[in-house]
Amino acid sequence: MARAARTVAENRRARHDYFVEEVVEAGIELRGTEVKSLRLGHVNLRDSHAVIQHGECYLLNCHISPYEPGNRWNHDPYRTRKLLLHRRELRALYAKVRQQGYTLVPLRVYFTERGRAKVELALARGKKQYDKRAAAAEREAARRIDRALKHRR
Repeated sequence: MARAARTVAENRRARHDYFVEEVVEAGIELRGTEVKSLRLGHVNLRDSHAVIQHGECYLLNCHISPYEPGNRWNHDPYRTRKLLLHRRELRALYAKVRQQGYTLVPLRVYFTERGRAKVELALARGKKQYDKRAAAAEREAARRIDRALKHRR
């Protein structure tokens, strides 16, 4: 019996601050205590992003808390972690990221059915303040319409 993919952490702020153009799944290279800490859900994706350097992709500013029983074998919580992508995916992402205004933002960290840790990366473009206000106004209008329809029934 296969287990369902289990989300460990989600970057809710990303969809608020960015227009998500494309989503890519990437593996993440972890140390032993990092995996244990991730399984406990001790990860924070806020302010984290990915960069492509020298033909490889890295996750920066992702905080994975030290594993309590790990003592001296623990890792640096903010260390740079390598993301595992196919060469074709890397080239395509690099070409798009080089365009002005695009960045790679992690949306969520999860474990697959096979127990592998994965990161969902988004190719995103930053929102301006007025874009955020427009999105909030749209959400509020949709809520008002739903409320009116509900009372009408």
